[in-house]
Amino acid sequence: MAYRNGVYVAFDGQGTTNPTKSDIRYYNLLNSWVSGEHFSYIDSHQKTRSVRDSSKEETLKRVLRERLSDSKVMLLILSDETNYDRGFLNYEIEQSLDRYKLPLIIAYPDTNTPIENQWAKLEKRWPRALKARLADSNVDDSLSVLHVNFTKENIISALSHMSVHNKVHIGKKLVLQ
Repeated sequence: MAYRNGVYVAFDGQGTTNPTKSDIRYYNLLNSWVSGEHFSYIDSHQKTRSVRDSSKEETLKRVLRERLSDSKVMLLILSDETNYDRGFLNYEIEQSLDRYKLPLIIAYPDTNTPIENQWAKLEKRWPRALKARLADSNVDDSLSVLHVNFTKENIISALSHMSVHNKVHIGKKLVLQ
């Protein structure tokens, strides 16, 4: 088994390759923070070979699973534009939680007030697979899901608290204090 030290970042590409019109802009911002001081992470997407968007679906899924198996946590970026049921995002969520048992950090861009005061609004951003797992009381009670505003400080703090190697924070609606 591979060493699980990567951070798997997932987001909705909104069906476009234009980085200014999809949530990839937040992934790019995250990576720009890495070039600065006091922030680094091992990007699971850099640990395996790259694939093209034109690759066969099974090839894409196999590479996504390789990346997830090398990861210690999933960082899921959910904006107001995140689609409920498009692309591979639901597959990534299903695999990360069900198969690889990764802790999940959900980062919400464009939110400034405390997460616990915004549940009704933020739940509307949840893709189908996430909603099914967080809303269902019969789903695995060992889920570890931390919800944060998308800021550099919050991401740094969340990454320091969440790891598949040390799941001490269990719950579906955890927030930073």
